Formats: sequence, C-alpha cells, structure tokens
Amino acid sequence: MPREEFQRQLDTLRDDVVAMGDLVLTRYDEAIEAAATGDSERAQRVIEGDADVNERYLELEERCTQIIALQQPVAGDLRLVTASFKIITDLERIADLATNLAGYGHPDRGIHPDIDVRDLAGDAGEMVAMALEAYEDEDPEACFTVADRDDALDERCERASKRVVRGLLDAQATRTQTVDRDDAFAAGLDEVSRALLTVRDLERVGDHAVNIAARTLYMIETDDALLY
Repeated sequence: MPREEFQRQLDTLRDDVVAMGDLVLTRYDEAIEAAATGDSERAQRVIEGDADVNERYLELEERCTQIIALQQPVAGDLRLVTASFKIITDLERIADLATNLAGYGHPDRGIHPDIDVRDLAGDAGEMVAMALEAYEDEDPEACFTVADRDDALDERCERASKRVVRGLLDAQATRTQTVDRDDAFAAGLDEVSRALLTVRDLERVGDHAVNIAARTLYMIETDDALLY
C-alpha cells in the first residue's frame, strides 16, 4: 500500500477517535443535566444512547486491529494506533459512567444540595476535552496539565463527600423522635448515597482523562511519566 494511503488511514483514525470523544462528551453533559435536575426522561435518553457509543467503539477497535494486522506499523505509527486503541477504551468507560450519573438524580430534588454537580462535572469534562485536544494536536504540555488538574479534582471530590456525610450525621443528631428519626435517616441516607456515587464517578471520569493524556504523551514522546 502506498505511504499516502496508509497515512490517510491513520489521519482518519485519529479524526474518528476525536469524533467519538465529542459524542461521549455530549452524552456526558446530558447525563449531568439529568442528574442535576432529576429528569428521568433525559436520563433514559442517555441510557438508550449508550448503544451508539458502543457501536463506535467496536468499529474503531476493529479498525485498529486491522491496521496492526495488515499494515504492521512501526515506531510512531504503531504508537498512534495503540494509543488510539487505549483511548477509545477510556472513552467507552466514560460513556458507561455517564449512564450511571444520569440515574443518580432524585426525581424531585436532583443531587444532594451540598454537591455542585454541574461545577464538579464541568471540571472533569474539561479534563477529558483537554486530553482529546492534546491527542489531536500532539501537545505534550497539555498532557501534564490534565494530570495536574486531576489532583485538584480529587481534593474537591473528597471535600464534597465529607460534607454530605457530615450533613447527614448532623441532621440525625438533632432529631429526637425515634420513628421520625429513623424514617428521616433512611431518606437522608438514600440522598447521600446518590451524592457519594455521583462524586465517585466524577472522580473516575477525571482518572480516565489522565489515562488519555498518559497514552497521548507516550504516543508523542515515548514518555511514560503519566502511565500508572
């Protein structure tokens, strides 16, 4: 196969990985709105839309496999294909997390008021977008920026989790009637559980962003500093 055609295949692969990332981020944004508002219809659309992401993933996985098997790329070309294979796996898992997040909002209240879910989710989503831009533009500095931002996201998630648990315990301590206290505690525990699951999954979205950045950095410079 002429080099020009092989390069076209590689360029198309890169473009399609970025397009999959854009689709995943669109689903993710929709999921956050569903969680924040408790919109069950919107949540259902996110869940049903996961099939589109899975289809993209399987198609790109097959393409990566065929390029390796038929073209036997080496050096930088091989790193691009293997990085792309790893990145689509992280994107597919972010989409899975989006389906989880969409269902965490309480139908009446959304997510626990002590969790600013849009703000936290915005940070995690920006990390994913930045990692994809680094992959598309071959920007090693942006890869390190994504990793640095993950530390701040982890700290925010930890503070948020502690805040909602402390609020539940404080509310329980102020109640005196046994029956009302038990009923209220059960309701509060459900809301806290939803909030903690939300924070956990947002933290995981950030971790997948770092994975994308790490694979990209290795693709560009064979630098494994961010791999773990």
